[in-house]
Amino acid sequence: MQSVFDQGACAPCPASFNLAAYVLAPAATRPDKLALAILGAGQAERWTFARLEAAVRGTATGLLAQGLAPGDLVVLRLGNTVDFPIADLGAIAAGLVPVPTSAQLTAPEVARMIASLRPAAILHAPGVACPQTPCPVISTSALRAMRDLVPAPYAMGDPDRLAYVVFTSGTSGRPRAVAHAHRAIWARRMMHHGWYGLGGDDRLMHAGAFNWTFTLGTGLMDPWSVGATALIPATGIAPHQLPGLMQQHEVTLFAAAPGVYRKILQAHPRIDLPHLRHGLAAGEKLSATIREGWRKATGGGAIHEAFGMSECSTFISASPASPAAPGALGAPQQGRRVALLAGDGTPVPLGAVGTIAVHASDPGLMLGYLNAPEDTAARYSGDWFVTGDLGTMDASGQITYQGRADDMMNAGGYRVSPIEVEAALADLPGITEIGVTEVEVKTDARLIVAFYTGPQALPDDMLHQAAATRLARYKQPRAFLHVSDLPRNPNGKLQRRALGALWEAHIVRQA
Repeated sequence: MQSVFDQGACAPCPASFNLAAYVLAPAATRPDKLALAILGAGQAERWTFARLEAAVRGTATGLLAQGLAPGDLVVLRLGNTVDFPIADLGAIAAGLVPVPTSAQLTAPEVARMIASLRPAAILHAPGVACPQTPCPVISTSALRAMRDLVPAPYAMGDPDRLAYVVFTSGTSGRPRAVAHAHRAIWARRMMHHGWYGLGGDDRLMHAGAFNWTFTLGTGLMDPWSVGATALIPATGIAPHQLPGLMQQHEVTLFAAAPGVYRKILQAHPRIDLPHLRHGLAAGEKLSATIREGWRKATGGGAIHEAFGMSECSTFISASPASPAAPGALGAPQQGRRVALLAGDGTPVPLGAVGTIAVHASDPGLMLGYLNAPEDTAARYSGDWFVTGDLGTMDASGQITYQGRADDMMNAGGYRVSPIEVEAALADLPGITEIGVTEVEVKTDARLIVAFYTGPQALPDDMLHQAAATRLARYKQPRAFLHVSDLPRNPNGKLQRRALGALWEAHIVRQA
């Protein structure tokens, strides 16, 4: 049998649609319900659905009054505050096209983005890096004043029209501008059952910053769209403080990158969360060590993992209704069509490694890379969008992640996934984190090297012996290097390509 999951399409998006109108629809029926609370150590800033929608639609009025027109691109250079989602949804409500960006980007990085986009305006907060530009700049004080303006009507239209643009993280090359349609939010309905188990009575806490797209979608827009409450830790709240906030505010769902779970577990061997049903993880591979540590610390709590990307929000996941098989990510969500492809674009047999691909008809798939039709076309193989990530599928549709195609290592003619090696060694005593890659030790000679963090360097013979007991010979690292930190991008993802520089620096020190 072939590695193809296809159990029917999801319901079509309405013909007249606006992303912001869909997200804030509960304001009409539950105006006084708490939509958002920003949780500080001693107090919380609270927003009802009515107040939130008024601020969003007032912002839409104010942006249009600035001379902006539907279809104009607007770059968001805003901090970790509620200004970010209000401005983002306000632009979409008006028919503008927001471009949310990470506050951690440097001015030169933003300058390159601005040059490629040619936006009509930049929404800018003090202290967030932004280059000098002739482009009109709108301050946060001006944005906040817009919230009290007469609400603008939602700009309704074709769900396939451009709604927003996000940039890829750059882990697979230069960052690209990814264009998404208004229908992208409708596609996320498949995640409600297929990942979250989300309902209107939930209180979902996301540990990320407002200006991270993972937070914007999973932490805010998805719960709002069903009338649930979103809870966001205030700036300055550390991971070890999160369990206390979860207990105090009766959190039912908790979403975070795996690294946040790890930091919580380092501080709390036991965690009492009587209201929490389960956790949600995405952004990078969730290790078995963290999953099991969370289960033990919480007395049986599960973490459900999801796989997605900038070009298509999470479409493979585990859920309360369909837990992941041991070692697997989960399965494609109902309504998705997913395949694992060979190099020639045909599906591989069940159990074989193939490239994860999502069908071109998926409503959550990007419109394309902005102003880059050739780059867009290069990502397709026939009717499939090819992700560049590898996996295997079993007969039930469960997919086990095997790493990035360009992360795959070659050992004596065997392809080796760094994910597999990392998972095999991550729970060794004295290892906090581990990253594995292939490095060139001399011309045409490459070895698998493991980089790890921990209180101190561990004996090499112990590490090699442990690897020998857990991994086939061709999968075992030939060297282990203790480092202070592993390289990560602003979203916390491990950058395996940067591990080679650590090896080179080590060789220089040894010379």
